Amino acid sequence: MTAPSTTPPASPASTPWRDRKRYTWLLGLAVPTLPFQAAALVAVSDWTVLWWWGPFFAFVIIPVLDALIGPDQANPPDEVIPQLEEDKYYRWCTYLYLPLQYAGLLYACLLWAEGMSVQDALGLAATVGVVAGVAINTAHELGHKRETVERRLARLALAQSAYGHFYVEHNHGHHIRVATPEDPASSRLGESLWAFLPRTVAGSVRSAWRLEARRLSRRHHRIWSHRNDVLTAWGLTALLFTTLAAVFGPSVLPYLFVQAVCGILLLETVNYLEHYGLSRERRPDGRYERVAPRHSWNSNNTTSNIFLYQLQRHSDHHANPLRRYQTLRHFEEAPQLPSGYATMIVLAWATPLWRRVMDPKVLAHYGGDARRANLHHRRASRYGGLDAPTHAG
Repeated sequence: MTAPSTTPPASPASTPWRDRKRYTWLLGLAVPTLPFQAAALVAVSDWTVLWWWGPFFAFVIIPVLDALIGPDQANPPDEVIPQLEEDKYYRWCTYLYLPLQYAGLLYACLLWAEGMSVQDALGLAATVGVVAGVAINTAHELGHKRETVERRLARLALAQSAYGHFYVEHNHGHHIRVATPEDPASSRLGESLWAFLPRTVAGSVRSAWRLEARRLSRRHHRIWSHRNDVLTAWGLTALLFTTLAAVFGPSVLPYLFVQAVCGILLLETVNYLEHYGLSRERRPDGRYERVAPRHSWNSNNTTSNIFLYQLQRHSDHHANPLRRYQTLRHFEEAPQLPSGYATMIVLAWATPLWRRVMDPKVLAHYGGDARRANLHHRRASRYGGLDAPTHAG
């Protein structure tokens, strides 16, 4: 029997290829302007509920557009990928996120400082939190690149969400241990999002610290020093929040923490759905098999991919972490989510609905054998995986 191919389907080559989505990538810059959009909508309509515009945009408008516009499975031909990778236009589509991100944050602090009702201020904090969550994804795109300027921009983008250790753990932890019980960012079959969240948040912090301590020890540097990327990332957030509190007053601090929590919740919910239940097998030598397309859930929904820089083509990202978003490819053999991330995030928040939709998909992916999945040991009997290995946590 022939092994399944890991080569993505080729795009038709009868006519010169062009990126039909070239200018739609600029639409992603609508996200960091959400605080300004909310303020304008409230001013025009006098409906204060529109301070919650960010969550409505992300979890109502985007899912509706995903359903209406549908998926796009087209891949760039291999011969144009080098040219696409070098086209700096695509880089500026991500670079420009940051000044807009921080302009929105400053504007929100100004509004909080001027005085708002608690309900309105929380709505604005949730809107800013959507910006912070997508900023983590922008940092994810930038942080995987070799260019120093992009790595520095990634760390700056993470400061708003107070999740700078993601820069270390994701690149050097998650990408090594993905779809294994050892990875705190890979969710298990039968594990709810609400059980996953404390495990992944605490596990990611521990992992980042251990990875950075090991790196510094190997280079004979002190762990508690300016060379520690985890400490400097947290220090950048402390500096940012302290400066904002000094300029606008301490009344902004509670809302800065709320927006950071919202951003973290978005990131970790995405982590939850990206590898839910998927597992890499151990080889006879005790090491895990190489990461393959079958170890990530993918989605080709056009709208959400535009706003997330094609994060949903996650299999190719894990196979080629340095590949830029505009060249990520669809794989036929990669398991597919029923919809885009925006819809699936909402589904993950409702555990019974999530299990009803996704558990059968995981089991079908493994031919009905739950023991082959990354199975939550407390739920093993539920899926007939009584002999499945027990995982910590």
